[in-house]
Amino acid sequence: MEHQEKKGLTMRVLDWIEKVGNKLPHPVTLFALFALLVILASWVFATIGLEVEDPATGETLQIVNLLSSEGIKYIFESMVDNFVGFAPLGTVLVTMLGIGIAERSGLISALLRGLVTSVPQFLMTAALVFGGIMSSMAADAGYVVLTPLGAVLFAGLGRHPLAGLAAAFAGVSAGFSANLLPTSLDPLLGELTKQAAATINPEYAESINILMNYYFMVVSVLVLTVVGTIITEKIVEPRLGEYKGGTNDGEVNNLTAVEKKGLWGALFSFIGTGALLSLLVVPEWGPLRDPNEFIASPFFQALVPVLLIMFFVPGYVYGRMTNEIKNDKDVANQLSDTMASMGMYIVLAFTAGQFVAYFNHTNLGKAIAVSGAEFLDSIGFEGIGLIIAFIFVAAVINLFIGSSSAKWAIMAPVFVPIMMQLGYSPELTTLAYRIADSTTNIISPLMPYFAIVIAFAQKYDRNIGIGTLISTMLPYSIIFLVIWVMMLLIWMLTGLPIGPNAGFFYNG
Repeated sequence: MEHQEKKGLTMRVLDWIEKVGNKLPHPVTLFALFALLVILASWVFATIGLEVEDPATGETLQIVNLLSSEGIKYIFESMVDNFVGFAPLGTVLVTMLGIGIAERSGLISALLRGLVTSVPQFLMTAALVFGGIMSSMAADAGYVVLTPLGAVLFAGLGRHPLAGLAAAFAGVSAGFSANLLPTSLDPLLGELTKQAAATINPEYAESINILMNYYFMVVSVLVLTVVGTIITEKIVEPRLGEYKGGTNDGEVNNLTAVEKKGLWGALFSFIGTGALLSLLVVPEWGPLRDPNEFIASPFFQALVPVLLIMFFVPGYVYGRMTNEIKNDKDVANQLSDTMASMGMYIVLAFTAGQFVAYFNHTNLGKAIAVSGAEFLDSIGFEGIGLIIAFIFVAAVINLFIGSSSAKWAIMAPVFVPIMMQLGYSPELTTLAYRIADSTTNIISPLMPYFAIVIAFAQKYDRNIGIGTLISTMLPYSIIFLVIWVMMLLIWMLTGLPIGPNAGFFYNG
């Protein structure tokens, strides 16, 4: 009975968050209002002379006034660039061209029906969360590929598509730091950590391995997959209720002979396309190969066109073999229909792009990060209390600055030396930061891909707003954070290494 009351209270809190959040204006309007708020805030803080010191460079950061003559000039001159340069815009639209052909030719639908009729349904949620976590190998591609596919998959199962979207989004974003393989994030954060540690002990800094958190993150993949599955099936999906817009009573039609033939054709074309693309990176003469840096190779920098090709070719082959694509006009029409369905996202990208650009240009984000770091330094916590406080502050800062490297460039020079002087290793500090950096991504409207997730969700419910998405994702954010902190504390108590030659304590 007590359990039911607690569960009821949780649901009521989430419902309240959704209700309050959805009273906010439409996301397009809200991002426009945020942009105006940044303009006004820049004027206020510039007028009072707010400035902070950037620990990474030692330079004094002043707030840029967007209502000054130069600021107004920037607003008008940068408007088009802010829209075109909005990080997810090109990535999303180009990838969606390939996905659009695969979807509108019927390939994705046939794959899902084949999956539903051959794979145990109890594994679907876990597979989606696991795939989302592992997608960090492909940088931000998981947002564009797995998030909408998660919704489509659940709809095909007769389950609520928003639960599938949420499970994929949680894996991709909240589990971003975890992976079974090294990702581009490891050397990125590792080098910043080494630079910060060098201010205390250059010799020790040189010995730091960029895979300093690898062991912990491998175990995190398995733990978060289980936890994400439980959250989806026990909290998120029951709260969303029954989905009325999917398949009839959850029935899924078996594949026809023509569809099976098309799937075989798509499979062989997928394998053939992958083999041809591998020639760009596997041989020593491969133009997308970097013999020294695999993760930072041109191949990984070119994943968007690779994904476009890998979706487009099988989709086209399937469409030709099932007669859904008869000629080039059908291809052009399907591509056009795909872009038409992205209209809302394009509008969102315009207002969100202005807001993000203004926030970065004014230095407000850096000022918040530096002030948070200084506050944490001043409160006098030590030991585990300091580590937990650091995780909390970094998680809050993550709501305002999406870039992992940008935040760590600001925070590492402050906290790595502090922790070293208290006897804690730079590897531990980096691990604590990575935990905080991942878990609050999914509840921050400032996260660049937040807008596209809303756009994907609105394909199934036009009334979905920021409140709905935040209330849906909040259980993942809180529980992932709690579980990760508990893992960290257990790891510290047992003294297990968190990575190659990486422990918790620094002895000078």
